[in-house]
This record gives sequence, structure tokens and C-alpha cells, in this order.
Amino acid sequence: MTPPTVLAVIPARGGSKGVPAKNLAQVGGVPLVARAVRACLTAREVTDVVVTTDDAAIADAARAAGEALGAAERVHCVQRPPAIAGDSATSEAAVLHALDAYEAMRERPADVVLLVQCTSPFVTREDIDGVAAAVARDGADTAVTVAPFHGFIWRDGSAVEDDTYGVNHDKAVRPRRQDRPQDLLETGAAYAMDVAGFRTHRHRFFGHTALVTTDPARVLEIDDPHDLARARALAPLLDPSPLPTHEDIDAVVLDFDGTQTDDRVLIDSDGREIVAVHRGDGLGIAALRKAGMPLLILSTEQNPVVAARAHKLKVPVLHGIDRKDLALKQWCDEHGIAPERVLYVGNDVNDLPCFSLAGWPVAVASAHDSVRAAARAVTTTPGGFGAIREIAAWLLGPTLTGHLSTPTNSTTK
Repeated sequence: MTPPTVLAVIPARGGSKGVPAKNLAQVGGVPLVARAVRACLTAREVTDVVVTTDDAAIADAARAAGEALGAAERVHCVQRPPAIAGDSATSEAAVLHALDAYEAMRERPADVVLLVQCTSPFVTREDIDGVAAAVARDGADTAVTVAPFHGFIWRDGSAVEDDTYGVNHDKAVRPRRQDRPQDLLETGAAYAMDVAGFRTHRHRFFGHTALVTTDPARVLEIDDPHDLARARALAPLLDPSPLPTHEDIDAVVLDFDGTQTDDRVLIDSDGREIVAVHRGDGLGIAALRKAGMPLLILSTEQNPVVAARAHKLKVPVLHGIDRKDLALKQWCDEHGIAPERVLYVGNDVNDLPCFSLAGWPVAVASAHDSVRAAARAVTTTPGGFGAIREIAAWLLGPTLTGHLSTPTNSTTK
């Protein structure tokens, strides 16, 4: 069965009264529009991303975000007409226009369309996958991210009823939190709609609406400078941790050339190739193996030196592989390992498809710029100089004597 085409639309006007050039404002060192593009591109359900904007600088930032992840071909920028670029224009109008432009450009219809807001800086790929899957796979007509909410809402009705009153409670009764029905707050971050229904109804809520619960700590919409200041203060706490721990990982998959070597090849007079490896990497791999961590060496290189090194390290190896991402997926399926729980280490552009599949793509310090940009973590050590030992220290501690918890292959974080 052909997977559904899921289009993520990011509205990003250039004008903003509350925060000038808001969609280019940086949070965690990254422009808001780039954060939204990055979240969409790393979501597994999303086919392509369209940024609808009237501002060339925003379009440039969106394209740069796609290029940094090695996915420039999946990011499309649509010039928003003035008629739907003003303060009174609806998001639905922008999404419909972007949807038309995308389908005309790609000459194929989309099945599901998402609305993802730049102004929610802490939207995650899990949020986006959640709303997309609810419509694309689970039969909902629409979906929205929500967060648990326990506040008492009041309204000033003195102008009409000469009194104030509780909206979601009787002010004469103060029930305990556990005795109250669970309220859910719409986060404003991500929405999904079945395309056919959206074209018919022309608004984001029709039919059955699935509620996708997200972390209330991440609920923040940037509408004024105070919101932006809060987002910048929270970014170090809410953005993904730069380094994985053993609790994040169920398997480690390693590229070979440029990752376990310095990417150079010595050739003797008989044409035999010789590479240099680092003893510290061997120590780190041995420690991971001893701790019970599933390991695999995965390489496109056909030279038998790859297999020889793997044999010495007592690590399974697949080499001479053209489509490393397909091989990685098959290996995960065969071993019951969720790809999002895999740490994959690479250094060059042929590793990028595996980076899109693995939950923890890691680049060595000497990796190509596009690979470093696509990684969730980057070693401080170059390939062939102990980068793998450094990664082992992330998972086991600097002395490599930590103990890994029993792998939980059937669960994801």
C-alpha cells in the first residue's frame, strides 16, 4: 500500500505588530521558522513541507533549514498573495492556497494537510507525528495538539450580568483537582486535516477530531516580546538534550570509513588498502558489547578490511551495502528494535538517509557540514581518533564501567 502523502504547511508572514520580524526571531539560537521546518522534516509521517510567506528572508531561512538537514528538496516556499497576507487573513486561507500550490507543483494530491505554527517554538516531531497519524492512519477527520489543564477559568460578566462567574466551575464549589473532569487546552501548535474534508468545510475542525496530548510544559505561543523572552529562557530546559544517555538508546549502529577511521586510505605497491583505527574506539566498543548493548557496523565499503575489523571487535557487520537505510530498517525489524531507539554514527552524506531513520543520529567532529547539521549530537573528537570511545562514554560514563539497563525494544520514548 502506498503511504499517504502528508503535507505540513507552515504559515509565516513577514509582518507582525507584536514582535517585529517575529518568525525570524531566534529561540535557542534558531529562527522560529527554522525550528518549525526542522520539527516537520524530522517527523516520520511528513512527506513535504510548504512555508507560505510574503517575506523573502523567511523563505531563505526555511530553505536553509531544509539544506541543513540534507532535505532541501522537501521544503517548498510559496509566495503568499497580499489578499491573504494581512492581519485579518485566516490561517485556513493560507493553508488552502499553499495546498493548491503544492499539488500544482508536484502534480499529485495530498491526503492529509497539517497546519504547524512557527509561534509555538517547542512543538516536537512527536507532536506533529501524533496529529498526522491520527488522520492518516487512525481514521480521524481532524486532529489537534492539546495539553492537560487544571486551572479555574473566570469571566468578567459585570457589563452584562452585573457579576463575575466561573466558566469551567461553580464559584460556590471548590472541588479538589482529582475530583474535577480533565480539561484539555488547545496548544495552537499543530493541527491535521483530511484534505478532501478540509476542501469541503474550509476550516480546521470538522467530523471527528482527535485530541493528541502533549507536554503542558511546552505550551507557549509567542504573541508579544514577553512571550519571546520566556521562550528564550526556557529553550535550554526544553530543547532536546545535546547528548544521549543509556536510557535513550537500545542499539548502536556504526559507519566505518571516516567514523572508525580518519577517512584516509594507504595503498601499498600491490594495490592493497590499509586504514588506521583507534585503540580507544576498540575499547569503547568492547565496553558497550560487555554491557549488553546491541551493536552493528554498517558500511557501503566493500573492502574486506571492514569485515576483518568487525571480526576482531566481535561485532556483526553488513558492508558493501548500497542502501544503508533499508539495511538498517531490516536489521531493526529482525531484532525487534525500534529505529527511534537507535544511535547511528556517521560522517558523510551517504549516512543522511540513516540519520532520518534513527532516533539518535550522531556525527563525528570531522563529518561533512550537512551531516553535522542533521545530527542530534556531534562528538568533540574526529573520526578515527577516538570518537566512538567518546560516544561509549556518553552511555556508560567516562570510565566505561557503567551498566546499561535491560533494553526495552518494544517501547519508545
